[in-house]
Amino acid sequence: MNVRTDPSQLNPLLDFSDLPRFDAIAPELVGPAIDTLLDEADRALRTATAPDFPADWARLAATLDVATERLSRAWGAVSHLNSVADTPALRAAYNAALPKVTEFWTRLGADERLYAKYKAMDPGTLNAEQVQARRNALRGFVLGGAELKGADKARFADIQERSAELAQKFSENALDATDAFAIYVGADELAGVPDDVLQATAAAARADQQPGHKLTLKMPVYLPVMQFAHNSALRERLYRAYVTRASEQSEARQFDNSAIMVELLALRHEEAQLLGHRHFADVSLVPKMANSPEQVIAFLRDLAHKARPFAEQDLADMRDFAAKELGLADPQAWDWPYIGEKLKEARYAFSEQEVKPYFTAPKVLAGLFHIVETLFEVAIRKDNAPTWHPGVEFYRIERDGRLVGQFYLDPGARTGKRGGAWMDDVRARWRRPDNGTLQTPVAHLVCNFAEGVDGKPALLTHDDVITLFHEFGHGLHHMLTQVEERDVSGISGVEWDAVELPSQFMENFCWEWEVLRHMTAHVDTGAPLPRALFDKMLAAKNFQSGLQTLRQVEFALFDMLLHSQTPPPADGAAIMALLDGVRREVAVLQPPAYSRTPHTFSHIFAGGYSAGYYSYKWAEVLSADAYAAFEEAARQNGHSTLDVETGRRYRRSILEAGGSRPAMESFTAFRGREPSIDALLRHQGMA
Repeated sequence: MNVRTDPSQLNPLLDFSDLPRFDAIAPELVGPAIDTLLDEADRALRTATAPDFPADWARLAATLDVATERLSRAWGAVSHLNSVADTPALRAAYNAALPKVTEFWTRLGADERLYAKYKAMDPGTLNAEQVQARRNALRGFVLGGAELKGADKARFADIQERSAELAQKFSENALDATDAFAIYVGADELAGVPDDVLQATAAAARADQQPGHKLTLKMPVYLPVMQFAHNSALRERLYRAYVTRASEQSEARQFDNSAIMVELLALRHEEAQLLGHRHFADVSLVPKMANSPEQVIAFLRDLAHKARPFAEQDLADMRDFAAKELGLADPQAWDWPYIGEKLKEARYAFSEQEVKPYFTAPKVLAGLFHIVETLFEVAIRKDNAPTWHPGVEFYRIERDGRLVGQFYLDPGARTGKRGGAWMDDVRARWRRPDNGTLQTPVAHLVCNFAEGVDGKPALLTHDDVITLFHEFGHGLHHMLTQVEERDVSGISGVEWDAVELPSQFMENFCWEWEVLRHMTAHVDTGAPLPRALFDKMLAAKNFQSGLQTLRQVEFALFDMLLHSQTPPPADGAAIMALLDGVRREVAVLQPPAYSRTPHTFSHIFAGGYSAGYYSYKWAEVLSADAYAAFEEAARQNGHSTLDVETGRRYRRSILEAGGSRPAMESFTAFRGREPSIDALLRHQGMA
């Protein structure tokens, strides 16, 4: 008798019964699983596009969306592991499957038969969520090349596949170039560097069986050395290695991203032309809030104009302080973080390192959970799930005893994990069309904080705390949604330049005494953060906000102009020339000629922010104005900004609505009006 074995028992990537079995996903299982799921999705696409298949939302969802969602979830798990647990075998498996996956999604998005089914649907038979999802789908088909014919359509598909391959290689080069650099130095060279960093770098050197301290270009090491090391020559060495990563200026030239950037820009421009647009910036803005590249460029230049006097004053203060107090008459690029830190200490009697021992990771997390539980009327509890690393934690969010969502938290920096911080979805909230059950959302929250040393909990800088709150804001947008249509639930379908609203909104709580005092406990004594130290921190909050604003404007303007150029830059030198022009226009500080910032600018070359980096500043206007509602409630009621009534209104208007309606409608539903820039300028001390 033949007993059929359930393939999901053999291959965890084919098991959709519950959460991903991350601990069982091996590189050799990736290819077979993805091939199986691509075959299933292909069959579903053939069925759904057959002439006799009805143009019916529910039938289409039950046939095609179920198959493509399985593919998305499995590929999402593989992509996630590729980002947080990179190994040569996994990278090879990922890269082998990437072209096939890209080819399928490109073909699906350009299928004119499927496009015709969506066009033929009667909107009168759909609910409001489905109407919005269909509207997005029709727009997506146009942007996906569904209206192209013959050779143009084939070329469009080739562009997508090659672009995905190049973006992945860009990301790999950035990671490998960062991981490739390490130097070992004696304690005498690290005078001024905080104790927790000295302990971590000494432990890293011991692990490599080397004497002294191991310095890398990972943020938990690089940043404190740049801010605190008295040794200017050491700072210069690290700075040069950092700003030349993945470029022709680096010692490790095998990771040079120059040619990749040029080819990506050329492909994006060609894609735009095929779709009938002037350039890629036009294409990028079709599904966004902003109307045109010209509007974005005007917004950025206006912001630069408002910030410039403050930035010039910031720089003048640093020059004066460096000359008088530090004996630096001619500061260099690698001196500015050090000067800035010393000036902040002198002006406010405040140092990031003074605050750090109070921000132990467990206490900060408990404080964050308390805020979320209070404002959004939920409970957060520890939960169990297979993970990819012992440092990963898993939690569930409940309301009135019912599961709302779950999330993985991966906080630590380590080799094989790409830098930065991000939120990603594991699965979306969805009223499943195959069985009618309500699927709850699951998220990944990933950071790169320093690990704890000698059995003590990890210590976070206040910037780390802000990063954690930021990513959690994205997670709440994904997990608290009440939308049941997958394509517009949570973060899906939200305009890209509004997607940062909930994340940046959460950052504001990191500056509230009534909030902050409950999430601090000194690592040695357990004492809470003293009020006097908080007051110094608050006084220093907008320290150099002018310079920081111009830096963000510089990145955003460079990105938008880069993707508006016709023709696009023909070589790495042309890309750098454009950036130099932007810097001459908006920056008050010029880096050395060897600096190669674009070569690791993964946001725009590998992260979906191409011609979209401006959205951080755009959404900051929205988030500051949204938070102002909580400040107004606090003033009226005489208590903290943790106002439950305002929180409920914000949750229902913005978080629960997800992408089911335009972001401006959600914002005005909450605020009763369109956004104003006033709150942002006030929050940043530039009013």
